[in-house]
Amino acid sequence: MAIEVMDAQLLKKAFLAGAYNLEKNKDYINELNVFPVPDGDTGSNMSLTIMAAAKEVAALENPTIEELSKVMSSGSLRGARGNSGVILSQLLRGFCKEIKDKKKITITVLADGFVRGVETAYKAVMKPKEGTILTVAKGVARRACELAEQKVSMEKFCEEVIECGDEVLATTPDLLPVLKEAGVVDSGGQGLMEFLKGAYNAITGKETAPEVVVAPVKKTASGVSSENIDTSHIKFGYCTEFIILLEKEFNMDTEKAFKSYLTSIGDSLVVVSDDEIVKVHVHTNHPGLAFEKGLEYGQLTSMKIDNMREEHREKVIMEQDREIAKQREQGEEQKNEPKKPFGFVAVSVGEGLNQIFRDLGVDHVIEGGQTMNPSTEDVLDAVSKVNADTVFVMPNNKNIILAANQAADIEKEKKVVVIPSKTIPQGISAMIGFEGEADVSDNEAAMKEAMSEIKSGQVTYAVRDTSIDGKEIKTGDYMGIDDGGIKSVGTDITEVVKELIREMSDEDSELLSVYYGSDVTAEDAEKMQKTLEEEFSDYEMEFHAGGQPVYYYIISVE
Repeated sequence: MAIEVMDAQLLKKAFLAGAYNLEKNKDYINELNVFPVPDGDTGSNMSLTIMAAAKEVAALENPTIEELSKVMSSGSLRGARGNSGVILSQLLRGFCKEIKDKKKITITVLADGFVRGVETAYKAVMKPKEGTILTVAKGVARRACELAEQKVSMEKFCEEVIECGDEVLATTPDLLPVLKEAGVVDSGGQGLMEFLKGAYNAITGKETAPEVVVAPVKKTASGVSSENIDTSHIKFGYCTEFIILLEKEFNMDTEKAFKSYLTSIGDSLVVVSDDEIVKVHVHTNHPGLAFEKGLEYGQLTSMKIDNMREEHREKVIMEQDREIAKQREQGEEQKNEPKKPFGFVAVSVGEGLNQIFRDLGVDHVIEGGQTMNPSTEDVLDAVSKVNADTVFVMPNNKNIILAANQAADIEKEKKVVVIPSKTIPQGISAMIGFEGEADVSDNEAAMKEAMSEIKSGQVTYAVRDTSIDGKEIKTGDYMGIDDGGIKSVGTDITEVVKELIREMSDEDSELLSVYYGSDVTAEDAEKMQKTLEEEFSDYEMEFHAGGQPVYYYIISVE
């Protein structure tokens, strides 16, 4: 029987199926990312955003359309991570505003919802760029309006909207040269289409939407929830160990083939063998496959599987317990303290960098950055902990600015001013530019001006082969990246650092600040410092232990 309208139950089913399909395909979406840096990735950010809402939707029993709209919007807004996640949440926000008062959803209501979602998302982005998720959403909304006027069936409507979305997505490389150079479509647009396709399959009955089980949320004595702890950075979730009691010959060729197979399904591989046994250690998402491969050579014993994601959650919860206890003590002290006129929140990672921000007067540091984009909820939580009338927020990453802006819009009790810092050095410079005696607007201007006077650079490694900015990049290459893009690529990190600094420098450059990361030893940092002091002898130079992951060196020139 053809579906003419959607009720609340079908809307819930469609949303959850869309969320599930996006989550299922997040790795594929991540692979479409053009920039080859190890970052939060579009698929992961969109998945975390939509699943934050899906958990709330799944918990509703027999909801109304109004109730569904509320949790779909609020859940995605607060759970939004990264630019792609924030844009997705804004698309949902606009859509939900349009449908919340409706008793049933027709194709006309859907079309109006798509249009309002697009309008809301475009307004949220300061400089909308075509060839992105916005372009795909706009194309879908335009086609939806055309179909609504034709009064087609719900199934025909969904089918043609999906077809149009795919066609628009295919044009994104023509609108963004960087996509064409890499030979991919826009990853955010792909993520939107995966969501829509999942919803479409549920509406039309082409697939049965998976039943979303809301697992009991683990709480500690302090009441900390484990449901929002990010484990997306753990690529392989199970530490798998076993011993093979050999029944077949296990020579060098056999061992090589065995290792090759295990490497194809995991990492952190250790294989130790003698004439009678083989001891195996591997991190993988499929322990059973490792065991089955081992059985080809003999019986297994001493089998052990540890869930590293769960161990990570438990570790984080313990740390949160300690932090909450500390905050409670501080909270009791703050109750009798008057509010400060100004407070500060900064996003940072690495104990050295965190301490630098604290020393500059930052009240609360949100642990996060390139591989861990904090959510809107994380920013709101940090702001709530600062005992001040006005709170300045420094995202220190271009992929966190939208989430910070969204938090500023949601927060009603305090004035939140987002200083749009895209890098750690910009955030440090902004804090130095703060003037205690000035008012809010003057300080905002002063901090932005101070931030604009420095050039930032980072040195990291490539996680995929690609061609970008005219450079051929191979997995594992070192890359020097400044505010304008990739400036140096190579296999010698010292040469990459030097070339990056030369690209960042001009005749007015005087101060060079370098923050070395957790993967750089103090000895290697000392060698790098001596090399740079010889190469750039005209500079005043500062070296700091930043302790940051991902980036071997963070550099600023001013």
